[in-house]
Amino acid sequence: MTTSASSTAAPQQVSQGYRNYVLLILTLVYAFNFIDRQILGILSPFIKADLGLDDAQLGYLKGIYFALLYTIVGIPIAWLADKYNRVNIIAVSLTMWSGFTALSGLAMNYTQLALARIGVGIGEAGGSPPSHSIISDLFPKEKRAGALAVYSLGIPFGIMAAFFASAFFLTGGSADWRIVMISVGLPGIALAMLMKLTVKEPQRPKVVVAESGTKPSVGESIKVLLKIPTWWGMCLGISFASFGNYAISTWMIDFYVRVHPDYPIRDLLIAFGIINGTAYALGVWLGGVLADKWGKHDQRAYALLPALALIIGVPAFYFTLQVESVNMSLALITLFLFTSGSYLGPSFAMAQTLAPVNVRAMSTALFFFVLNIIALGGGPTLVGIFSQSMVAEYGETKALTTALEYLVVMYVLSIAVFFWTSTRIRGDLKVATARGH
Repeated sequence: MTTSASSTAAPQQVSQGYRNYVLLILTLVYAFNFIDRQILGILSPFIKADLGLDDAQLGYLKGIYFALLYTIVGIPIAWLADKYNRVNIIAVSLTMWSGFTALSGLAMNYTQLALARIGVGIGEAGGSPPSHSIISDLFPKEKRAGALAVYSLGIPFGIMAAFFASAFFLTGGSADWRIVMISVGLPGIALAMLMKLTVKEPQRPKVVVAESGTKPSVGESIKVLLKIPTWWGMCLGISFASFGNYAISTWMIDFYVRVHPDYPIRDLLIAFGIINGTAYALGVWLGGVLADKWGKHDQRAYALLPALALIIGVPAFYFTLQVESVNMSLALITLFLFTSGSYLGPSFAMAQTLAPVNVRAMSTALFFFVLNIIALGGGPTLVGIFSQSMVAEYGETKALTTALEYLVVMYVLSIAVFFWTSTRIRGDLKVATARGH
């Protein structure tokens, strides 16, 4: 690996076309991140039937088994990304998580599948922190929320691709989940090779090169970030909202299969693929664009926009679970997904803009550490545990519906935290601007 001091192209010398190409590649990497993360939730009903699992076991697979080492390993990987070649780190990580996704298709029992999911989580830990750091070096701060919103499009497009892949392999009302796992895993290895061959490590701002001899330790980097109130506010806001979003993305197919068993499963998978690739993607993109435009006049926009969007979307999610019509339910979940993606670009932008340049990757890693312990580790896992605990009393269908209804509490917490953050953001951004980062 090479240090940042030996990096080649300085940001000011890079063409806009090349910047956009790097952003496209990183977005594709992020899409594969979510293909491999989401696919288990989509195939959940088929895996449950094949391996004879209950909701609690599924919850562990969807949540904590993946999230635990994903969050822990992310911190040291981010420290490396602030010091060494980020392109290499991303390429190796993508190869690892894609390989373990393919290996998931060879699992013959619950233990083997759990170990494969842990492997996917370890690999994915090396994706976002160095990617966010690269994007922040290539794009100025006034365009950063928009660029990171484009990067975040990897989430809805990755989820869309996972749904479409599952629908493609669906035969006779059932999907061969093993073939799907292998088919979505292997292409990621090819993308890792393309990235390594065509993307160069960008040069970091001069302040990072100058300070390379006194690189802050992991502990020192974390202490810097923990002293910024807005950083914490945006982190907790996105964490509480994503607690619900991760649970929804991994449990909604189970919900529809149980509540609307007569609705064709292929149609359901295609519908969710389209919804994620259009409404959710548009919401993610607009969230970043509108925050940047509004933020030019009022810096509170980066926190106010997510809060206002969730106030519109959360009631739509609640009624998604209540209506009897499948089409009405899908329409409501479409509205919810459109609004719920709005917090991604603004939150990730603040994680970078508020952090000193030489701890940007660490900022994203700590951001994701908190986010994924709460959201990815908690959301899918606790919904599965709550659902299973109520099966004896309510039956599987009502138990899962009730567990999903509880998610409204987390969204209310998210809205409250975003509003609080809007009262602190101006002061913290002023400090960041004075620091010259």
